[in-house]
Amino acid sequence: MSKTAASAEARSIPRFTFRQLHYFAAAARCEQISVAAAEVGVSQSAMTLAIAELERSVGATLFERGRLGVSLTFEGQAFLQQAEGLLHAAQEASRLPFHRPAGLSGRLELAATYTVQGYFLMPMVARFRKLFPNVEVVPIELQRPEIESRLRDGSLELAVVLLSNLESRMGFATRMLASSRRQVWVSHNHPLAGRSVVTWTDLAPYPYIVPMMDEADRNSKRYWQQAGLEPASWIRTSSMEALREMVALGLGVTILSDMVYRTWSLDGRRIQPLPLDQHLPVMEIGLAWRTSPVLSTCAAAFREFLGRNGPQAPDVADAG
Repeated sequence: MSKTAASAEARSIPRFTFRQLHYFAAAARCEQISVAAAEVGVSQSAMTLAIAELERSVGATLFERGRLGVSLTFEGQAFLQQAEGLLHAAQEASRLPFHRPAGLSGRLELAATYTVQGYFLMPMVARFRKLFPNVEVVPIELQRPEIESRLRDGSLELAVVLLSNLESRMGFATRMLASSRRQVWVSHNHPLAGRSVVTWTDLAPYPYIVPMMDEADRNSKRYWQQAGLEPASWIRTSSMEALREMVALGLGVTILSDMVYRTWSLDGRRIQPLPLDQHLPVMEIGLAWRTSPVLSTCAAAFREFLGRNGPQAPDVADAG
């Protein structure tokens, strides 16, 4: 390679650091620089400077700054996916390859519900396959009741589910991997969009959009009943992208978790998340596995792999 070509290639390499990516991801998650800085353990000015340097490095504005905090731009949303991939890869490069069993091979059927499979699980399956290329992981999308039943009768070894939706954990063990808060979604020009917080009374005059998956309809009805109110009407859809488009067009409002939130609809219309004044239970994502007989080697390896990517919460088992 000539000196000119090498110089051009060097100039094309982005000059950002993993620390900047870490700060950027924290700010995107918290939507407030001060909150993200406290979570990471640095000063607000240090985080602000790091993010500004990152934006200069990539040549794009990643956040929109406003009175209530920060929100991802369209470019920021796209960059976040790449940044999270790099952070996960760096994390695993530092620890997992040195502890993996040599020559692990086999087949693992891994069950998950719609939301978990689409918004949480697949990147982890891909990373596991890179570490263990001789293990065939077969994702299976099942409804929550069937997952519970099959874990109990032993026809399913391992699943990743919304723990907060489980009817009973009897007969299998669980481990929480992540949690995701629930917020109100409205269009960016909705009458409620400028609020710092909204109430159920604020939401009642508008149609409420319900995704017909992972029992969101059951949960939504329960929330409204507990509030003692009803929305103006119910709009049901089995398509998450249709739901985002309806919200972005101002056709209704909804309450969903941050895990499935995206700043933009497919047509590039803006969606605004708003906190509700009344606490809602967080959505908990976790592992569930049969307790008897003992897990296969492949299932045990995947359980350990996912456990390294989540909080060190104790396992919960009920063999009754």
